[in-house]
Amino acid sequence: MSLIEFGIVGRGWRADYYLRIAKLLPHRFAVRAMLVRDEERGREIEEEWGVKTYRDIESFVSSGPLMFAVVSVSRDAMPTCTLELAKRNIPILTETPPADDIPGMIALYESLRKLKGRVQVAEQYLYQPMHAARIAFVRSGKLGDVSQVQVSAAHGYHGISLIRKMLGINFENAIIRGQRFTSNIVKGPGRYGPPESEVIGDSVQDIATLRFGNQLALFDFTGDQYFSWIRHNRVLVRGSHGEVTDETFRYLRDYKTPVYGNFRRVDTGHNGNLEGYYHQGITANEDWVYANPFVPGRLSDDEIAIATSLTKMADYLQGGPSCYDLAEAMQDNYLSIMMQSAIESGEELTTTTQPWAKQ
Repeated sequence: MSLIEFGIVGRGWRADYYLRIAKLLPHRFAVRAMLVRDEERGREIEEEWGVKTYRDIESFVSSGPLMFAVVSVSRDAMPTCTLELAKRNIPILTETPPADDIPGMIALYESLRKLKGRVQVAEQYLYQPMHAARIAFVRSGKLGDVSQVQVSAAHGYHGISLIRKMLGINFENAIIRGQRFTSNIVKGPGRYGPPESEVIGDSVQDIATLRFGNQLALFDFTGDQYFSWIRHNRVLVRGSHGEVTDETFRYLRDYKTPVYGNFRRVDTGHNGNLEGYYHQGITANEDWVYANPFVPGRLSDDEIAIATSLTKMADYLQGGPSCYDLAEAMQDNYLSIMMQSAIESGEELTTTTQPWAKQ
């Protein structure tokens, strides 16, 4: 594959992921320009990463050929920034969510439809190796008809995206019920490192059920799970012929022949292996259900997922399939917003078909 050259709008914590990926895989990715409004921060980025930064959108888009721009700004700024790039015919890979509320999503969708903007969304959880392996296993048909998914792995729209993919849901409406539970927890590390002392804080847990006709989803998440050493992620997928539970599976080869196994993570560099240290893929018994496309890069799972979004964006612009388009992202965020409303109100809510689902 030819070098994927792109720009970044934004300078925050998430933008650093794209810079790291390009540095670790220079034969695959190159960040050619960044739009950074703050001059001091722009100079810091240029010194640290060697990427040219610009202060206004005109200078950014005219800086040279870019295959696309990654938009990694605040929620409030996301729609305006996306539209400004679309008006200039720049393809866009936007971070999540593409807009913050339902009216904002509808307005953005209608505006981009008129502009014929080429927009995909960097929803990375679908491409994290273990989640990708589970989704591939579910799609193999071994579980039969999937009727239930329980996800405790990511907040809001991220969790919903996993639910939809594992249930095989598109834009079907849902009946939603929810509740919130608060308990004590010893605070763990954060984005910038481990805690300096023991602190007891609140752990806020959101629990919701989403019924899509004869299919049921359970969303269960507390924000502590992202960094906590003592809170574990959980995934359950149930079908007529089997189920997946976290990193194990069981299914029927025929009505009297059960098969049991584990998703086994394969990393090199262990126990005297001299191939280097990197993630190779995931097996399910004798089958490979996930292969890391960025071997031998030393990327974390989240970086592998983001690099996958970048690659799929490039494929899409060269005539390939949509990877995770604006309509899907808006549906996940819409369901997340409705879910939060059900949790906070204690009422049963029913979703309705939105404009992006009608196209």
